[in-house]
Amino acid sequence: MLLTEMAPPPGAEAVAGLRARARTARRGAFVALSSSISLLTTAQMLADRAPTREQTLPLAVLSLAVFVAALPTLAITQYVWGRRARLARRREHELYAAAPSGRARALSRLAVAAGWVVTLLLGWTAPRQFRQAALYAFADALSWAVEALAVLSCAAGVSFLLWWARDALGMLARAGRSGGSPGDPWDPGHGARPRGGAALWAGAAVAVAALLGARAHLWEPATGVVYALLTTALVCGVVTDE
Repeated sequence: MLLTEMAPPPGAEAVAGLRARARTARRGAFVALSSSISLLTTAQMLADRAPTREQTLPLAVLSLAVFVAALPTLAITQYVWGRRARLARRREHELYAAAPSGRARALSRLAVAAGWVVTLLLGWTAPRQFRQAALYAFADALSWAVEALAVLSCAAGVSFLLWWARDALGMLARAGRSGGSPGDPWDPGHGARPRGGAALWAGAAVAVAALLGARAHLWEPATGVVYALLTTALVCGVVTDE
């Protein structure tokens, strides 16, 4: 009898469900991150290119609104992802008596941290758009808020690096003692997930990187190209299944 034709061991179906929920939460977290960066970058570039103060103001407001909405959205989606991933790892350990090596988890945490850094750096430039719109008093008040946020962000960044380094060392030690949880042939998603997901994520990453390059003035794309890159980043993130 083939292995996949055998009845799954007790708890295997529950683990498969927890893994699927964790993958869904991970996808949501990365969609929120890439969408926030893309929208924020595009709004700021369009504000910089606006020919008049009157046209700059609504884009500056849009940029600030995206930044303010992005912070809780990223925090919530990443919290949900982390909680579901911990539940799946705990159940795997109970079922298989072996914990995952955690190498991919360490890299994904660095990627998420880099996304936070990019988002915050973009948000810290918000006062400049309001100065371009001639709202100097509001820009000064916003600068004070940005400075306070910068101090908190730096403290959080140092804390994250210390925690990440300690956790990464623990992962390496555990990986040396165990090969990680075994593959699960009863997992419905095991080996059956769409192969196009990686290509879509790569397309979203390239589009986001191109927008960031344009925001940093490494190249000067036409406005139509900016909209095309934004559309690519949003569509590739939304339609992918992984």
